[in-house]
Amino acid sequence: MFIKTRRAVMQRLLPPAFDMPAKLETLADKGNESDSLSADQQAAIWKAMKRLYRRGLNPGVGLAIRYQGKLAFDRTLGYGNLAQQRVMKVDDPTCLFSASKAITAMLVHHLIETGELSVTDRVTKFIPEYAQHGKSKTTILDLLSHRAGIARLPDANPDILYDTHAAVERLIAARPNTPVGKRQAYHAITGGFILGEIIERVTQQPLNALLDEVIRQPLGMTYFHYGIAPELQNRVPLHYVAGPKPALLDTYLTHAVGGDLDMIVDVSNDPRFMQAVIPAGNLYATAEETTRFYQMLLDGGVWQGKRVFSEATIRRAIHSVSAPVVIDGSLLAPVRFSEGFMLGGQVFSPFGPRTKGCFGHLGFVTIVTYADPARDMSVALVTTGKGVIGTQITDVFNLLGVIKKQVA
Repeated sequence: MFIKTRRAVMQRLLPPAFDMPAKLETLADKGNESDSLSADQQAAIWKAMKRLYRRGLNPGVGLAIRYQGKLAFDRTLGYGNLAQQRVMKVDDPTCLFSASKAITAMLVHHLIETGELSVTDRVTKFIPEYAQHGKSKTTILDLLSHRAGIARLPDANPDILYDTHAAVERLIAARPNTPVGKRQAYHAITGGFILGEIIERVTQQPLNALLDEVIRQPLGMTYFHYGIAPELQNRVPLHYVAGPKPALLDTYLTHAVGGDLDMIVDVSNDPRFMQAVIPAGNLYATAEETTRFYQMLLDGGVWQGKRVFSEATIRRAIHSVSAPVVIDGSLLAPVRFSEGFMLGGQVFSPFGPRTKGCFGHLGFVTIVTYADPARDMSVALVTTGKGVIGTQITDVFNLLGVIKKQVA
């Protein structure tokens, strides 16, 4: 009773930011789901997804689940573009924001597997000029585990995001925010630029070319690309500010990721952002494609009989490099990392309580992508409402809880 009352109060305090029909099925789309989950299990998850949507903070929501290797759930609900009243489709490519980091990390691990890199290599082995201002001891592991001391871009102008070369040059010349290798402080955008530069200098090819060769083609992806072609941009669901926006929220976001909420949302909808290559922040994929990636990792690096990564590579990539509990210096919350992934936990976890053993990554707070080895399940939840105040996070965790309960 208390929970229902609290929800009713929050609904009055946070009315829907957009109009929605009484029958949400008019805004729904469905992919090619298998029968690996029963009709009752699918119905329970769909009910929870609709409850999340009815809160009115997310104009568009997409959810894909793979269970025991099969696509068990693949649906979208809402609008990809509010102004045009365009319904979001399951095959619309969505920006994964920081969930892109996991894919970039696996490209690094591919080069480690082939012997072209080592996590102990210093950045200066590949980018000699990076040694400026005491950064000479920075290793690839420091970048993957958010200990490289470059939590934020030195230039607050968002235009720098549209020019990868300029961003790299600024980071080469930057002074570290914290001592290199000493303190975990989430690198929202920065570490990816340096990792991408290392990958391109080692392989002598664009980052997207390696992605295409190592992951995109072997897994048969349609999208799964840093940035997206101009002719496909009209299919990308746009993002919107959701819920209240107190000054404290903008202060926190500026500290954590280098910009306030309005700026981040505006940047994400800018065609220049969609065309840029941002290794830590703008891989475009469907929710289904994202679960394909995590299913391949769950299956020991194999997809439909093709070897993509060795089992040893995956074990190394998801092995914890954080203390059991560590308060991240940027996020100001307990977050554990491996060499490129966020890790679940029994109590503190980005994937909800009792998710020890899970690995994945969040994107802009309420985009959630992860693998659950205990359940042989991979999940990708994409949302277009951006905000962290009110019910936004709890609503997402409630949906994740229903998924865990149904996929026991």
